[in-house]
Amino acid sequence: MCVYSGNSQDQLKRFMARQSAGILLYRIVKETEVLLVHPGGPFFAKKDLGSWSIPKGEYTEAEQPFDAAKREFKEETGFEISGNFMPLHSVKQKGGKVIQAWAVEGNLDADAIESNTFVLNWPPGSQNFKTYPEVDRAAWFTLRTAREKINERQAAFLDELEAILSRHA
Repeated sequence: MCVYSGNSQDQLKRFMARQSAGILLYRIVKETEVLLVHPGGPFFAKKDLGSWSIPKGEYTEAEQPFDAAKREFKEETGFEISGNFMPLHSVKQKGGKVIQAWAVEGNLDADAIESNTFVLNWPPGSQNFKTYPEVDRAAWFTLRTAREKINERQAAFLDELEAILSRHA
């Protein structure tokens, strides 16, 4: 569990972190589908298009990005991940954070995810601390729908996955 409290130095350091790692889980049913997660908490509660993400999270210099990606996947979904991982090109989000990602084929019940939680002072300055899931839901989307749902910079991961899969078809 993480705690965010208004204006602490720890919170500032966390928001200034510039590197994340994640997993793009995909499955092929009738067509390719990807698993995306929706961030929990009050900031994204009413946001949908452009708010979804691959399961990902920050890591420090002491942790290898691939290890962090698997750890974050477990923390955000409750599921261990294994398989033949394919490294994808990193993307830089608007805020400057660089995300490294790996694609892997697999399947899980999106309705059964169990995310870690964080505590947030909400509303800010109220001294009212509430606990929220880091991820409030997950879902499988076709690549077309996923492009509408995912953070616009992360759409590059979808494009790259589609290109990789078309080369192996």
